[in-house]
Amino acid sequence: MNYFKKIMRFAIPYKRFAILNIICNILYALFSTLSFLALIPVIQILFDKTRQVAVEPQWAGLGSMKDYMIDYFNFEVTRRVNEDEVAALLFVCGIVVVLFFLKNLFGYLAAFFITFLRNGVLRDVRNAIYDKILMLPISYFSEKRKGDTISRITADVNEVQTSFLSILELVVREPLMIIFTIIAMLLISPTLTLFVFVFLPISGFIISTIGKKLKSKSSEAQAENGYFLSLVEETLSSLKIVKGFNAEDKFRNKFHDSTSRLKRILDSLVNRQNLASPTSEFLGIFVIVIILWFGGNMVLIEGTLEGATFIAFMGLAYNILTPAKQISKATYSVKKGDAAAERIFQVLEAESTITDSKNAVEKTDFEEVVEIENISFRYEEENVLKNFSIKVPKGSTVALVGQSGSGKSTIANLITRFYDVNEGAIKIDGVDIRNMTKKSLRNLMGLVTQDSILFNDTIRNNVGLGKDNSTDEEIVEALKIANAWEFVKDLPLGLNTNIGDSGNKLSGGQKQRLSIARAVLKNPPIMILDEATSALDTESERLVQKALENMMKNRTSIVIAHRLSTIQNAEQIVVMQKGQIVEQGKHSELLAKKSVYQKLVEMQSFD
Repeated sequence: MNYFKKIMRFAIPYKRFAILNIICNILYALFSTLSFLALIPVIQILFDKTRQVAVEPQWAGLGSMKDYMIDYFNFEVTRRVNEDEVAALLFVCGIVVVLFFLKNLFGYLAAFFITFLRNGVLRDVRNAIYDKILMLPISYFSEKRKGDTISRITADVNEVQTSFLSILELVVREPLMIIFTIIAMLLISPTLTLFVFVFLPISGFIISTIGKKLKSKSSEAQAENGYFLSLVEETLSSLKIVKGFNAEDKFRNKFHDSTSRLKRILDSLVNRQNLASPTSEFLGIFVIVIILWFGGNMVLIEGTLEGATFIAFMGLAYNILTPAKQISKATYSVKKGDAAAERIFQVLEAESTITDSKNAVEKTDFEEVVEIENISFRYEEENVLKNFSIKVPKGSTVALVGQSGSGKSTIANLITRFYDVNEGAIKIDGVDIRNMTKKSLRNLMGLVTQDSILFNDTIRNNVGLGKDNSTDEEIVEALKIANAWEFVKDLPLGLNTNIGDSGNKLSGGQKQRLSIARAVLKNPPIMILDEATSALDTESERLVQKALENMMKNRTSIVIAHRLSTIQNAEQIVVMQKGQIVEQGKHSELLAKKSVYQKLVEMQSFD
């Protein structure tokens, strides 16, 4: 339960509901026990006239509390029986009804208050996971399945929320029920109560043995749940490729295999859980039969126990079975919840390697130069960059060219600090970006990526993402600069048009122009174009190229090039191979060298 204890801190803001729940559970357990004890004098008065008490009893101290309470109740019933037997019966029935009403009232109130606590914890844990997801570096998710992360924030959090109620029942209501019931049984017959003390530890041991592997099975089930959600996510996001390559059967088999594994795990898990209730009930009935045997002897043969008292004792003994069963169920549920909490805290306690330093500065403007000084970067064991250095003066355009795997996009990821360099430094106006706040660093930059990353929302909200409270006029102007207004204005809902999941209602060129409009609206001093025109057809490229040129005027730009038209006017072109610079200069200078750059131009291969 180590991980489950950590979840408890999320309950602190709702402790008032926990306190009210505990109070209501105490009263529930108390009135539940009293409702059985109230039957004793009723049975005695109705079936044994000798038990009538005509004189009001006197209080003689705590030592005689039990006899005083029974005698006083008998006195009240006797007084009413002598006046009107039907009225006396109604009086007794009324007391029993009131006790059961109070028991159920406080049972409802306990559940009422715990609802606010459970749902509050549910919300806060989900918020904490989502906030952590936003805070963790991109590298954390490089090899993680999206479906597994989704499973943690949905299924695992639901499991914890369900188990949260179980643990409160485990530590409050059901133990109190057992304690109050045992106290009442001890008052009635200490000898018979000994059998209950024998039953409880035996039952606990057997149930514990049954549930030994429950946590590990729960972890397996939740991991498999995450895997099949990942398959669903991958299938939906890649449906064109799946269908285009006739791969439906492969994906169908993978999914069916996953759900079959999940079924086998759940079969074992649920069967173990279902075994707890009948086991505890059978053990309880077995002990009750023993109590019935010995108690019957005490009533019929020895005469040391009254029949009415024994009937109430049997009711109390059976009353222990329900909370004992609930405790066994709650124990299983807590084990499952602990496994789910472990998966949740694997995210919440994940170390964020990209963090603001203690004395990080807020840099609000860009004045002179971006410097990349002798940086090296490794991804796991693979060297991606080695001793890479360039300077990008304010207002200039630097283009990075090279074939796939040369490290071009890695530069963009390092400048935006999605990753940190292993060696060397990246500086803006002489300030190491690791000594700047991430927010202020990224406020200085606009990013247009090769893949048009858009959201299932309106055009207005997609373009306005980087600038809060942007006006429609500003959005339209940005769309015009990106040559996107020409198709947006013809849409039936204009800026209010929803573009679908990942913008799939639009063409590739339209999506890319919206991405460019988003960067234009933000209007940052430094622009990073990561193969921004690679997804465009010839016509779209012509429309966007002019927009890019306008956008880059008087702006510092780092362009990762895919096509010659994007970079031939750059002040500096850096040619990369295997993470190192092999040539650099202007377009005409590099062509004159007749080396690597010329071959790339001839091949038009900047990808």
